[in-house]
Amino acid sequence: MAKLVSKTYGEALYEIAMESGADRAGELMEEIRCINELLAANPQFDELMKHPGIPKQDKLQVVDNVFKGRVSDELTGLLEVVVSKERYGDLPAIFAYFIARVKEQQKVGMAHVTTAVALREEQRRAVEAKLLETSGYRKMELHYEVDSSIIGGMIIRIGDRVVDSSVRTKLNTLTKQLLQIQLG
Repeated sequence: MAKLVSKTYGEALYEIAMESGADRAGELMEEIRCINELLAANPQFDELMKHPGIPKQDKLQVVDNVFKGRVSDELTGLLEVVVSKERYGDLPAIFAYFIARVKEQQKVGMAHVTTAVALREEQRRAVEAKLLETSGYRKMELHYEVDSSIIGGMIIRIGDRVVDSSVRTKLNTLTKQLLQIQLG
């Protein structure tokens, strides 16, 4: 359900941004980054907005006092709608969906790369070059993670797609194949 909510609101914000031009989407992304920083620095605000005992009208007044005139009317409007529909808790997912949608439109891919050991800089450049070559993106944002349990190789996630060439997965596959062999 939360995924549907984030897609609905995130897509609406994306369409509003695209009607104003591709540059507007970039501006909204920057404003969202600032809002995310503000919210991370002020966890009390988050608690206030999620508190069930505070009336919706008071929360809407807080949104107007904090954001109106400081961020775009589109984002202020989104915040008001999200609060009035009692979906404030979905705000991070809504923002994440919007950012992913804009990056997709800009042909910027986001990949999560898991390796058994940290990669050297030249290895990271090689991974990025290979992903750019095979994915159709113009630019890649790579997020690296080290997980020694994969033993070797790497796991690459881009959106819903996963390429798993880890030694752990290969060993598991081989084990399953060997267990299926009937000696006879």
